[in-house]
Amino acid sequence: MRGIERAAIESGEMSGLALMERAGEGVVEAIIRRWPEVAGQSEGQGARRAVVLCGPGNNGGDGYVVARLLAGRGWQVALWALAPPVSPDAIANAGRWASLGAVQAELDPALLAGGVVVDAMFGTGLVRDVAPPVWGALAMAQEAGARLVAVDILSGLCADSGRVRAEGGYLNRGADLTVTFQAPKLGHALLPGGAMSGALEVVDIGLGARLSALCHGPDEAAIATAVAPPGGARAMAGGHKCEPAHAVVLSGGGGRGGAAWRAARAALRVGAGLATLCCPPSALIENAARLDAVMLRPVADDQALMRLLSDERISALCLGPGLGLGAREAALVGAALRRKRPTVLDADALSLIAQNEALRKLVHAGCVLTPHAGEFARLWPDLAGAESKLEATVRAAAGIGAVVLHKGADTVIAAPDGWPQVHAALRERAAPWLATAGAGDILAGLIAGLMARGWPPDRAAADAAWLHVEAARRFGPGLIAEDLPETLPGVLQDLAAEG
Repeated sequence: MRGIERAAIESGEMSGLALMERAGEGVVEAIIRRWPEVAGQSEGQGARRAVVLCGPGNNGGDGYVVARLLAGRGWQVALWALAPPVSPDAIANAGRWASLGAVQAELDPALLAGGVVVDAMFGTGLVRDVAPPVWGALAMAQEAGARLVAVDILSGLCADSGRVRAEGGYLNRGADLTVTFQAPKLGHALLPGGAMSGALEVVDIGLGARLSALCHGPDEAAIATAVAPPGGARAMAGGHKCEPAHAVVLSGGGGRGGAAWRAARAALRVGAGLATLCCPPSALIENAARLDAVMLRPVADDQALMRLLSDERISALCLGPGLGLGAREAALVGAALRRKRPTVLDADALSLIAQNEALRKLVHAGCVLTPHAGEFARLWPDLAGAESKLEATVRAAAGIGAVVLHKGADTVIAAPDGWPQVHAALRERAAPWLATAGAGDILAGLIAGLMARGWPPDRAAADAAWLHVEAARRFGPGLIAEDLPETLPGVLQDLAAEG
């Protein structure tokens, strides 16, 4: 966005002052929409009050515009500047404010109580850690019970990574409202920034055409697309009964079948016509007692698995949930990878690959790896110093030559080439009850089921991530993993109706 703004200004399409004016107008309108009860107050009821905190750069320039426009609407506005403005446009808008009000020498806590505080100190251009006076001013506003509004992004959060960049501590909670311009930033989706942005409003400042025309190569690690709902028609389109999609899930030994069973049931629910759970012969009776629509097949060793996979009708594999970490399991994973079928690698399969370089070399372009943070660290310890989760995931996918779905409330999906994708289960998409045992097994099964139906690996990963969260949101608190496949049909029916 900084590059787009610069290009628009240099081309003469729009001035920096005009962009600031539009940004300030957008912030004011967002505040009024968010808190109409405050905007509608009269002086006799307890006047509308705002404190605007301005930094020295263009973010501060936006703040001077916000202060002036609120004052023009009859608000009582106080303005505190962290430092004098330094950019030409910020200097100009500070001069416009000077004709209406003063700049406060000190930040008075009494001014903050119960009002709206606008944070326009540092925006997307933050390049160093902010000092305690910056985040301390925000903490003071929160302690006073103010409604905290961030202009573009909360000061102290990195807009490219979502990381906190602050000396000596930071806020215990985030903004109530963040108003950003033209497009969300990665820091609004990646944690912890995503969780600290509060309600997020995106304001059009007239640069949509330039944004749409943006054409960067896939190696631009700071650019990603948001995961969107699956297309309705595609989500519901199934194979013909005579040619059903067939997903195979490998299971561990006795007492370890639950995870694989959950994955297999999820694959069925998302549209795989057939799902087979393969387990050691000693676990057959145990698994047969709990399976109905899921078929069961004994697989004693890697040779038995190779014979099974000679059936070309098997269209996708799911390896890892409850599988185990022994020599037998390593041999099974190796045999499955050599067949080069569309394959989900989850849980124990990831641990086996992390400790076995020979297995790692067998990972191919038809695979989707689904690590959580701990598994990711074991698989790619060299990426611990990456700037962001997005950068780390992009580099991991490129290095291993397969799709990587890096799990979390800020799920990042990267392919060896192409745009990375982010699914942020935040704000209106939040489903904290999804952090329950076995939920990852369901996600693995959903990916396998979609790949069995012909989805390419990156699209299967993205659609499965969306469906996984949507089913959790629909069920609500009290969710256990087994509820997810049973809730999925309603989600798919709604998608079909919309499509």
